[in-house]
Amino acid sequence: MTPRNISLHIDELVLHGVPAAHREQVGEAVRQELTRLFSQRGLPSGLSGDVPRLDAGALRVTSGAPPAALGVQVAQAVYSGLGQGR
Repeated sequence: MTPRNISLHIDELVLHGVPAAHREQVGEAVRQELTRLFSQRGLPSGLSGDVPRLDAGALRVTSGAPPAALGVQVAQAVYSGLGQGR
């Protein structure tokens, strides 16, 4: 099977309550986790093309959790949302 090139562009990621100082760390963790998910699992089965908007829902974050942990949660919610066509 030939690997596919996947292009994912996130225009805006809205995370209320996240300090500005953590934005880059969260964003990098999102990028790394999405790369891992697409590499290991491929495209979500419910994905049928462009997704103009995706609501990944609310996340519960433990107070004091590192920004990377939040990024992983966000990426997993985005990946799951892509498969559900949210």
